[in-house]
Amino acid sequence: MKENIHPKYEAAKVHCVCGNIVETRSTKKELSVDICSSCHPFYTGEQRFMDTAGKIEKFNRKYRSNKGA
Repeated sequence: MKENIHPKYEAAKVHCVCGNIVETRSTKKELSVDICSSCHPFYTGEQRFMDTAGKIEKFNRKYRSNKGA
């Protein structure tokens, strides 16, 4: 690798909107993110699944009545 062309790789703080601060390393000293592993629904177990069964039943009721006409 060539010398003196690469940016410095220093300690950095990552600030999340939820208030969580993570220390890591980056070429920037501070980073700001919208969502992190502490508040992301996938990692916290608060994932919400859509009620697709209700939508399918509604679709079937709607178009079943037109089938007999």
